[in-house]
Amino acid sequence: MTHRCLAALATGVVATVALASGAVAQEDGPYARIAVLRPHDGDTVDFEAGYIRHLDWHRQAKDTWAWFGWTIWAGERQRWFVYATFGHAAASLDNAVSPAEDERDNISNVTPHVEYVGNALYEYLPALSNGNGTPRATARLELTTVDVALGAEARFESALTAGRSSLQGETLWYRMIAGGSVPRYVRLQPRPTLVALLDSRREPVLPSSVNALVTRVTVEILNLRPALSYGLPASQP
Repeated sequence: MTHRCLAALATGVVATVALASGAVAQEDGPYARIAVLRPHDGDTVDFEAGYIRHLDWHRQAKDTWAWFGWTIWAGERQRWFVYATFGHAAASLDNAVSPAEDERDNISNVTPHVEYVGNALYEYLPALSNGNGTPRATARLELTTVDVALGAEARFESALTAGRSSLQGETLWYRMIAGGSVPRYVRLQPRPTLVALLDSRREPVLPSSVNALVTRVTVEILNLRPALSYGLPASQP
C-alpha cells in the first residue's frame, strides 16, 4: 500500500474465499501499519463499494500482504474505518505491491468518499504481550490507545513486562514509531462477544503501576468486516 492507500480489498465473494482459505499469513517481522479513514457523511455505501473494488485490484495484482478491515462500533469515532497489516520486516514494508498502480486505483475508487485521518507505523512488543504479533480474526476487537509522558517509555514498558505472566488470553502491545503524537502505544485484545467485553471490565484498563506514567487512554471496540478485509485466516470465536 502507498502512504495514502487503503487496506487491500476484494469483492464479497473474493473476501469470503480468502478468509476461508487462509490465503496469507505473513509473520516476517515486528512491524505493523494501522490507519484510519472517515467516510463522508451519507457516503458509507459508496465508500464500501469502492473499497471492495480496490481490494479486487489487490487480488488481481497478487498482493501477498494480509489486511484487516474494521468499523469502529463503540467510541467517539463511531462508524470510522480502521485498516491494518501486521507481521512485516522492514524490507517487506519497502516492497509493497505495485505502489503507483495501487495509488491510482485507490484515488479512483476510494478517495472521493473518505477523509484520511491517520496512518501510523508500529513495532510489536513481544515482551509485553501474549500472542504472535498478528491479532486473531475475531468478530470484535478492543483497541486501547495509550499516550505516555515524554521520557517515561522505559518505565512504562518495564512495568507491563513485569505483569506479562498475569495476562489472560491474547494481548498484543505495539509502540508507535511514526505517524502521530509520541510516545504512544496501542493494545489489541479480541472481544468475540459483548459478554466477553463486559466481563473484561471487571479488571482495570491498565495496571495501577503505570497510572502515573499515562497522560491519556482511549478504549474503542472494532467490528471485523470480512468483506472489507483481504487474505485473513478463517474467523475465530
